[in-house]
Amino acid sequence: MARPYTIGTVKLNMNKHIHILGICGTFMGGIAAIAKQSGYRVTGCDANVYPPMSTQLEAQGIELIEGFGVEQLALKPDMFVIGNVVSRGNPLMEEILNRGLPYVSGPQWLADTLLRDKWVLGVAGTHGKTTTTSMLAWILEYAGLNPGFLIGGVPQNFGVSARITESAFFAIEADEYDTAFFDKRSKFVHYRPRTAILNNLEFDHADIFPDLAAIETQFHHLVRSVPGNGLVVCNGREESLARVIERGCWTPVEKFGCSNGWSISANDEVTFNGEAQGMLKWELIGEHNRMNALAALAAARHVGVPVAQGLQALSQFRNVKRRMEVRGEVNGITVYDDFAHHPTAIDTTVAGLRHKVGSARILAVLEPRSNTMKLGVMKDALPGSLKDADLVFCYAGNLGWDARGALAPLGDKAVVKDDLNELIEAIAAVAKPGDQILVMSNGGFGGIHEKLLKRLT
Repeated sequence: MARPYTIGTVKLNMNKHIHILGICGTFMGGIAAIAKQSGYRVTGCDANVYPPMSTQLEAQGIELIEGFGVEQLALKPDMFVIGNVVSRGNPLMEEILNRGLPYVSGPQWLADTLLRDKWVLGVAGTHGKTTTTSMLAWILEYAGLNPGFLIGGVPQNFGVSARITESAFFAIEADEYDTAFFDKRSKFVHYRPRTAILNNLEFDHADIFPDLAAIETQFHHLVRSVPGNGLVVCNGREESLARVIERGCWTPVEKFGCSNGWSISANDEVTFNGEAQGMLKWELIGEHNRMNALAALAAARHVGVPVAQGLQALSQFRNVKRRMEVRGEVNGITVYDDFAHHPTAIDTTVAGLRHKVGSARILAVLEPRSNTMKLGVMKDALPGSLKDADLVFCYAGNLGWDARGALAPLGDKAVVKDDLNELIEAIAAVAKPGDQILVMSNGGFGGIHEKLLKRLT
């Protein structure tokens, strides 16, 4: 349960100016928003300044500049805040280095400037970070704690991805991706959470991590930063996380997904150490979301929210955009949008939809777009992850590996196209009333959702 803690306040810094390089990414855009709310003058630049992020930032009075031209030095900010999209060779960054101007990574600036006086609740894991952080923030909001948060998506209970408040509590999606070109530690090592959720841990981000052991090391860096009077909420089903904890942990640990901790029965009764806590009543689907809920309930309990109140909050939880989001229905055909891109996430997403729709046909539409998927590291796991789909359509444009060969075990139920329009035509040719079209990508997928809905009309 919660311990006494100093309430943080929003510090006004009207005379401070930061200039953010790589401002249009979800994370850096969130930093920009809460910096502005805290009284900073905020400007920023990026290679691709376009909606929706550009309009969101401009609406908050944040000046955006296209590109990384050295003329931006004339802004003379107090600090340049660097996103991990920026690398050596970037003309503006090179001139910042040459002139010895002050710069810092986004995660470090956030931690040192805005989170220093906060009770940080960090949500880490290969999958489910955005959804679990959104659940946690909503539980705290429902309990009247008015939390700040920074989330890599838009939780529909709030309508914004980031905010700073006078509350002591701040929930953050704690990403394991690297911090900046000059700091190859994971982002989450900067946040110093008092409450840390370790949701799951699999191999991912093959562009920066050589193997699972390297990621486990980063997770252990996070565990080492949690204070003794904090709490680690850990998935009890993950051998990888067990190895992380076994390396050394100086903080109480509560496990979820197992009998000796937080668990949920087939009829959605939540228990903690065998004692009934209440029923989870909501409309979300999938075992992964049930696990996310357990983690959020445990973390919220640590800051003083009774489990019963947490369950009441979850009954009113609205999922994050792009998490099994219905984009439209035409002639009895439903089109969903989901962020799934790792084989495990694809598997759980398709399985969740299967549980919801029963025997209805599922047409899975996949864009292997993440850095890991583009490298082909996970390609052999794709057929198994799509086993619950009736038909599979894969967009192979710009892939460096043979998608047709990888999906060959699926036989005739897999269709691979290199052209997006041809893919849409192939889907439209077989779709019929009652079908569930599940589009999965971590990007915009060329606007396929609207194009499909229009074509099916």
